[in-house]
Amino acid sequence: MPVSDKVYQDNRLFPFFEGLIPEGWLLEIASKSWKINQNDRMGLLLACCRNCIGAVSVIPIIDESNE
Repeated sequence: MPVSDKVYQDNRLFPFFEGLIPEGWLLEIASKSWKINQNDRMGLLLACCRNCIGAVSVIPIIDESNE
């Protein structure tokens, strides 16, 4: 995705990130290991894809205003 100052927002996970989530038997193992529903794509992305191949990292945003 191009670098931009505007926020990327959608109701679905962008295809780039969807492609990082495991599929098939590996998805089943990841889902059972972390007890994450296979339909929880953001949960799987955060659990399985923190250290991806290449220059991509997936980390949660910590909202300090709610603490």
